[in-house]
Amino acid sequence: MSNPSRALRLPALALLLTTVACTATTDARPPTTTSAPQVTGPLCAALPTGTEPGNPNFLAGQPVDQALRWIPTLTTFEAALRTSGALTDLPTGTDVTILAPSDDAFAAKFSEDNWDDLMARHTDQLRTLLKAHLITGTHSIEDLTTAGTTTTLDGTTVTITRTGPTARLDDRADAVCANYQATNARIHIINAVLGSLPTTADSTDQRAH
Repeated sequence: MSNPSRALRLPALALLLTTVACTATTDARPPTTTSAPQVTGPLCAALPTGTEPGNPNFLAGQPVDQALRWIPTLTTFEAALRTSGALTDLPTGTDVTILAPSDDAFAAKFSEDNWDDLMARHTDQLRTLLKAHLITGTHSIEDLTTAGTTTTLDGTTVTITRTGPTARLDDRADAVCANYQATNARIHIINAVLGSLPTTADSTDQRAH
């Protein structure tokens, strides 16, 4: 003759074992965490952070041409890339690192007339200039300083050295907010224009944007 109390205990035990098994399976999965890209440099504090439009975490999910539009100090560089089509010279899907001069850097380099002429009539020179700021592959500023040199798309070798919390490029420019991420890209804002074009700005005309 069967024991009724034992029969009642068996379903309860089965339920308990199922619950424990499910809990163990759930707990075995590692927690998923998403960390925001860590930008570094003295200019970063003046750029969007937190949940502001253009913050580093938001830009990390954007195509590079769109990401550049969200960085408020890169309006001149972004417009030049768009006008010249320099990014379209890269094979589709190619990773790229961008050494992006700030608006102030362009204003200190080119007179307004000179810059307008480059944008409107000499896009071949403009494209060459911009290639001096593009590197194939995605490289953090730490990777670049560790390597010591890098070669830009125009074939120029750039020396990169660590200077305190940032990096110095060819003893001409500093990385003032580095390590932005975008889809297949890294963006480092620099405070001077690279390349071989002469400086045409002077004290009476320093506006290229």
